[in-house]
Amino acid sequence: MYQLATEELVKMGAEITTREIRQQPELWAEAFENYKGSEERIAAFLNTVKESTTERIRVVFTGAGTSQYVGDILVPYLSQHGDTSKFIFQSIGTTDIVSSPEQYFSADETTILVSFARSGNSPESVATVDLANKVIKNVYHMTITCAKEGALAKAAVGDERNLLLLMPERSNDAGFAMTGSFSCMTLTGLLVFDESNKTAEKATIVQNLCALGEDVLSRETEIQAIIDRDFERIVYLGSGSLSGLTREAQLKVLELTAGKITTVFDSSLGFRHGPKSFVNEKTLLFDFISNNTYTRQYDVDILEEVNGDQIAAGIIGIGQAGDVNFSGENFVLKQGTGLLPDGYLALAGGVFAQTVSLLSSIKVGNTPDTPSPTGTVNRVVKGVIIHEY
Repeated sequence: MYQLATEELVKMGAEITTREIRQQPELWAEAFENYKGSEERIAAFLNTVKESTTERIRVVFTGAGTSQYVGDILVPYLSQHGDTSKFIFQSIGTTDIVSSPEQYFSADETTILVSFARSGNSPESVATVDLANKVIKNVYHMTITCAKEGALAKAAVGDERNLLLLMPERSNDAGFAMTGSFSCMTLTGLLVFDESNKTAEKATIVQNLCALGEDVLSRETEIQAIIDRDFERIVYLGSGSLSGLTREAQLKVLELTAGKITTVFDSSLGFRHGPKSFVNEKTLLFDFISNNTYTRQYDVDILEEVNGDQIAAGIIGIGQAGDVNFSGENFVLKQGTGLLPDGYLALAGGVFAQTVSLLSSIKVGNTPDTPSPTGTVNRVVKGVIIHEY
């Protein structure tokens, strides 16, 4: 797909999605330059929030669907590598907040609501900002979005309590599924709150990340060989930030195949507690393997266990090589100049998962750019009634 001419991809209904997956390493480099150009603004904003209270500040990452899963990746990493002396990191979907705001917002806790949004026009995203302003006495906002003309971006302009961080223009995906928008927003969230790495170290990490992304894209034929097998189900597993990635990975398969391939996601340890019964002879199982030496043992353990069951159509470990490795089939990511921290590694794993979804969509006869034949699922959600609070 990544080598096909534009005309061929258009005929397949796949030109937009293929292009938007393929361009992500370029967008990551651009997102990093945008971050560097905004460092002073970011530092000033965070210092203002810190000075407004003597208590620890809730940082609530929020969004709907894929935008919510950004926070699911960020929280495990930042709970170790963020400024936990000042911040408590949480990931809560706008779809949860809107229906039950008092169960998720605390009036007396200083809060930074970090809104992730591709278009910034989802009804729940707009409503969550309004609810936070109504419920929380001392609330600040960070709006990380791909559309400068979206409702969230427009609302942030001129608001001293709302820091607007726009993503690279091309990250505002025109395709149905979020790809570059997801990865650019995730990367920006990491860069903003990662206290373990200074700017120079972050530059090296992003450079290595881009190399890993290009490596995945250059090995489409290897991924195609996996997709050519006889399967009807896909399982995604991982731990920590990579567990957060699994939900996004399985959603991409559901979206681009219009549910023709069934998927589940879980943590590597959690999978044994019932969900493992999902595996049959027509199942592909992928595990995103952690670069934390302790954690990766659990990822490898479940791979070895399912491999020993000799049931599934494929059991594949996804990650960089380490001291402990799966004895079976692996898609080994390029090493670059070292092992990536898991939060950043999730983006390279995301490109792998997006490629799996793209190729699976073609396999089942779908059109990735417009995967919902009935039109009942939309690029920007419709039909949501926001009731007055």
